[in-house]
Amino acid sequence: MTPQEKEILKLKVEQAIDTLRPYLEADGGNITVEEITDDLTAVVRLHGACSSCNMSQMTLKAGVAEAIKHAIPEIKDVVAINMPVFES
Repeated sequence: MTPQEKEILKLKVEQAIDTLRPYLEADGGNITVEEITDDLTAVVRLHGACSSCNMSQMTLKAGVAEAIKHAIPEIKDVVAINMPVFES
């Protein structure tokens, strides 16, 4: 995948996240796209309340990842580089 193709995919992922951004911001959080990997994984960073919320895993997988994969079927996975870990 060329750098230009990755940049196009990154812009598409950012547009998909923009549709969710008002909901994330309403809860004091946000998310940014860090990169698109060669294996078509969107790497994101959680900010604000999203970076420490115990529901962030569900928000990422059930909300953000599904919205991205629906809008951009080429994306195979979405991972957060700063996902919090909670002890149960």
